[in-house]
Amino acid sequence: MREVFIRGGNPLADAALACGDLAAARRWADDAVAVAPGWYRMVALTARAHIAISQHEAEQAERDAHEALAIATRTGGYLRLPDTVECLARLAADGANPQSAARLLGAADAIRQRTGQARFAVYQTAYDAAQTIVRDALGQADFDAAWEEGAALSTEEAIAYAQRGRGERKRPASGWGSLTPTERQVVQLVSEGLGNNDIAARLFVSPRTVQSHLTHVYTKLGLTSRVQLVQEAARHT
Repeated sequence: MREVFIRGGNPLADAALACGDLAAARRWADDAVAVAPGWYRMVALTARAHIAISQHEAEQAERDAHEALAIATRTGGYLRLPDTVECLARLAADGANPQSAARLLGAADAIRQRTGQARFAVYQTAYDAAQTIVRDALGQADFDAAWEEGAALSTEEAIAYAQRGRGERKRPASGWGSLTPTERQVVQLVSEGLGNNDIAARLFVSPRTVQSHLTHVYTKLGLTSRVQLVQEAARHT
């Protein structure tokens, strides 16, 4: 048991990543994930997710980050949670989803502010790069607006938001199949006759976020009104 906790809780994967030895970092991370229990497994998965991004293994990183979120939800262990959320922000930035990335960055920053959690230096360069990519893609005003939307989320809401984004990078660019799970939720609620404020309350987001989702939906489906959207949704139910 002592070995499990030593291997599960050690920082050698992060240390090897900081030294640029990705092969060693991955070995240490794999070992930790294999034996670590509970919250320690969340930490190991988060470290491996960041390493996987550096190895250009986005799908592995996404799986690990989402498993880490599931453990955080189950255990209530939120220490290192901002690292997990920022990992998903990096994936969203690289996957051409800058608005989601900005919200995740804002959510992670708010969690750090509330809990006093510092970012490890090993993650700083990648974090700065993700911010630059997202800010350049959105422009300063939209970046700030999306950041504030993420920062307004509670820790639990931030986890839920991050979990809803799973798999968005693999979707087609247009058509019904391009809609994310959250966008489909919004469409369903529109079909039920709910206004933006009611939808926002149901999904624990701001009305502005709901409108942003609808704007994306209209663009993807080539529609211009809620009436057309309800008609289109009826064809897919």
